[in-house]
Amino acid sequence: MKLTLAEPKYLKDSISIISELVTEARFKITTESIELVAMDPANVAMVIFKLLSTNFVEYEVEGNSEICINLNNLKQVLKRAKANDIVSLELADNKLRVTLRGSTKRSFSLPILQGDEKEQKVPELSFPLSILMNSEMLNEAIEDVDIIGESVSFAIDKELFVVAAEGDLSKAKIEIRPNEQVTITTTTDKPSRAKYSIEYLKKMIQGGKLSPQVRIQFNEDYPLRLEYKLIDKVLLAFILAPRVEND
Repeated sequence: MKLTLAEPKYLKDSISIISELVTEARFKITTESIELVAMDPANVAMVIFKLLSTNFVEYEVEGNSEICINLNNLKQVLKRAKANDIVSLELADNKLRVTLRGSTKRSFSLPILQGDEKEQKVPELSFPLSILMNSEMLNEAIEDVDIIGESVSFAIDKELFVVAAEGDLSKAKIEIRPNEQVTITTTTDKPSRAKYSIEYLKKMIQGGKLSPQVRIQFNEDYPLRLEYKLIDKVLLAFILAPRVEND
């Protein structure tokens, strides 16, 4: 296996974001892409990642293989890559060799871990509504509610997307209407509302570094799916369990 990237941004940013949720990850390397499906240690959030072979100037893979890596270690190495560096990934002596070529050549070897043999499956979820919107707009909404509470409610009512939070004495409410930057698609007339952890969402919305748009899907007291996607480049998606609080 030898993979070479002339533009390390998508790999570098993706690993940085994923490492906030997952410590160790098992990557599946196919002839078409590098893929990852992983749960966070608390089993609250799932990460789905795919980096397509079209990103690479060199993509030599014989069949499908899997490698388990400590993501924090990989993140620290990739952070050393400058914007114009060429990044190569190779397997040698049961280690992942990461080579950064710029004004200098720097090589790092990371151990391949045993990891969990259990393969994570992406759950089949059915969503009656979908919101495609500007990533920065979602980021701003989450930052707004973060100053009020620990959880945020997402709601759709009459084609209005509402992001809200409540504290002991304070409230925040952001109303987002369809426009050039926001498309709301729904197959039901019923209002939908669900509550999620702001702590997890603050980590997930970093996906805005990869794509200017985010797709948001949820349902009444149902998991949330956030998807950041660039055609022929990269997919980074998250599934987040709803937050259930005792009244």
